[in-house]
Parts: sequence; structure tokens; C-alpha cells
Amino acid sequence: MGSDWTDSALEDCMSAIIDYRGKTPKKTDTGIPLITAKIIKDGRIQPVTEFIAPSDYESWMRRGIPKPGDIVLTTEAPLGEVAELDDRKVALAQRVITLRGKAQVLHNRFLKYLLISNYVQHQLDGRGTGTTVKGIKQSELRKVRLRFPPYEEQKAIAHILGTLDDKIELNRRMNGTLESMARALFKSWFVDFDPVIDNALAAGHSIPDPLAARASARRALGPQRKPLPENIRTLFPASFTFDEQMGWIPDGWSIKKLVELTSDIGSGATPRGGAKVYVEEGIALVRSQNVFDRQFVWDGLARITDEAAAKLSNVALRQDDILFNITGASVLRTCIVDPIVLPARVNQHVARIRARAGVSHWFLHEHLVHPKMKNHLIGLSAGATREAITKGDLQGIELISPPEVMMDAFNKYAEPLYRKKDVSSGESQSLDALRDTLLPKLLSGELRIPEAEKLVADSV
Repeated sequence: MGSDWTDSALEDCMSAIIDYRGKTPKKTDTGIPLITAKIIKDGRIQPVTEFIAPSDYESWMRRGIPKPGDIVLTTEAPLGEVAELDDRKVALAQRVITLRGKAQVLHNRFLKYLLISNYVQHQLDGRGTGTTVKGIKQSELRKVRLRFPPYEEQKAIAHILGTLDDKIELNRRMNGTLESMARALFKSWFVDFDPVIDNALAAGHSIPDPLAARASARRALGPQRKPLPENIRTLFPASFTFDEQMGWIPDGWSIKKLVELTSDIGSGATPRGGAKVYVEEGIALVRSQNVFDRQFVWDGLARITDEAAAKLSNVALRQDDILFNITGASVLRTCIVDPIVLPARVNQHVARIRARAGVSHWFLHEHLVHPKMKNHLIGLSAGATREAITKGDLQGIELISPPEVMMDAFNKYAEPLYRKKDVSSGESQSLDALRDTLLPKLLSGELRIPEAEKLVADSV
């Protein structure tokens, strides 16, 4: 750290500290986005789920109006999450403080990374109070010490770290688009049966009443209803048949249990040996906190020794395995294992579902993550004292199953989207690790800016 660095109390280098604690706004379903503590996570604002009415904005935001580029910090439940506001007009909820650095003294984006640093996070934790839920008073937050270089150097550091975060965010959005495209294809083919309806309309066949509305919507598209390539279109039938349990399904399709479509369904196991088998570097042990719907989360990923992993060889994961949480508050969350995490084992709170040869694992996963399936599975555990899904429950799941040739056709279109998402996720994981490596070194002066710029240029 150079002699030209400044050591200052937080309050002395802020032009604005906006605190809305003690106030609860009237929330609406639409309107101006409300930034709450629960959606400030991992350095960014998660999707907004709550709003306030535009007519209430001026009266609610009397303590100060946030500006694009301001930094928001959660003060309680959880304490210390940080993000930068974008150019949206937003309102602030309780337990969120907005910070704005003084012009030419403290660069806002640099401030974000400073607040994320261990140096500041340890101070927040130390100045926080509370046993069940820890929080920090504004008076204590103001006393937090900040150490920072001259303003131009702050801008350079913020640009270096921001370049990595911007690329990670771009990948996240691209992955969302890729996922939406694959999900839309699955829904069109295997939930709404659009190709079958189109074939039936073209052939002049009658449409069952429950599907009449969808058929009308398809017919109304007219020329915008782009037909599938002939070799794909002809794979689909042009009529429906009635099933007592599932209702109207495409002719020639069948109802199969998940156990018939898989080669393995089973939960994992906990390694024996206690704390000593857990290590910083080793074989990954996937737990329920790593499994979110459509997303494998690396945070909290445990590692175990090679010896412990060898004893759990029967619960080893393979590429394309489906992970499915079977107990606890996160029950029913499901994703495909991230190939980068392999080799890996899975613990007893997560089921491993492996598609049988000839069956698309993407097809199975899309069924398992669909809201209708989740509602069905929730019903199975209704009234139980503990949220849990058994192996028998999973094996007995019934799906409308097309011939395997149609699953192959789905894979032909969907797999490139999913694989591109895997590559993008892998890149983001590497960039995330690089940012976490650079951040403390840049904020301490250990790493000079030209060296960091070269590392980033080689990676982005």
C-alpha cells in the first residue's frame, strides 16, 4: 500500500447516506421496483419481485432519491451484501442503505469492491449486534474505516474488476436467453403439443375440446406459424388419443414411469470421518445448497479427501446426471450437474437421476422442473412432518413419453443451447475466481494495475 493512500472513516468520504430503516412501504404487484435486502446478493441486484405505486414514490422517498451508480448495502438479514444500482428508477426498502462517494474522493464502483473486501466485511461483522439476526446501526456503519488509493487509481481498479463482472453478467443474461429458448421448445413440443395440433389442422382432423383454445391460437398465427422442417414435422402424429389419467395425448405416445426412463435413481451419502475428511482442495461433494432450479451453484461446494471419495464411489456423479433435492426447505429444486465440477460425489439430501440410453436427460429434467410436476410432488408430501420426497416417489412419477426418435430430435435442437450455456457458465466460474483473486491484491496494493490489466485481457 502506497504512502498516497487514504485511511478514512466511511462517513467522511460520503456525499450521501440514505437510510430507510424503520419504514415499511405499501407494496403492489407492479410499479416502481422495490430494492429489498433479500434481492441484494452476490454483488448484484437479483430479479425484483416487489413494487410500490408510482403515486407513493415521492412521499416514500423523502429521505433521499437513489441515483444510478449508487452502492446499496444490506444492514441486516443479511448483513453486508453489496450491489451497484443501474439506471432504473427504484425505491429502497428497510434494511438497505444507499452510499454515494464524494466526487473526486471515492469512486462509487471502487466503493462497491471495497465494501466486498474482507477488510471491510470483518469490520461490519465486528460492529454488528444481535444473536439470532446480526445487524449494524448507521452510527456504527459511519465509523467503518476505508483505505483507498488516489481517485484515478480507484477508477482503474474499478474498471479492471468491473470488466470481469460485466462479462460475468453478460454470460448470465446470455444463459438466461439460451435457457428460455430450450424451455420454450420443450413446452411447445411436449406440453402444448403444437406440432401435433399443426399437423391435425393441416389434415383437417378434429381437435379435442381441452386443446381447442391452443388450436385457435395456432390457427390465428397464420403465416407467422413457421412450420418445422419436413423431416421433423413428420415425426409428430396428426391426432390425439384419450388416456384416463393424463387426458388427451398425441397418438402413439405412451405413459411411462420415471423408473422406466432411467438407469439409476438414488440418493447420495455422507462421508464418514467427520471434519477431517473435508479439505480445501479435493473431490467435490455436492449438497442441496448447490442445487437450484436450472442452475448449479458453486457457493458452499464442499471438498473431501480422495480416500473419503473412494469410499463413496457408489454415489459418484457423471456428466449429464440430474440432481434433485429430496429433503428440507429446498426440496424439489433440480438441475443438471455442471460438468466442470466433476469428479464429484453427492450427499444424502440430493438424488442422482441418470437417463437410460436413448432417453434425453434434458427431456427428463424439463419435466421435473416444470411447475405442474412440482405441484404434483408437493402433494405427495402433504401432511408429512418433514419435507421429503422418497426414492419410490421419484420412481413412480408418470410422464407423457414420445418415441425416442422425437427425443433425439429435441436433443438436436436443444443440446447446442444447453452446451453453449455450460461453456458460458464455465467461463464465468473462471472469471469469478480471477476477480476474487485480484480483488484483495488490488485493494492492498500488492498487485499493480498494469499486471492486473494484462491478466484480465488474457481472460476476457
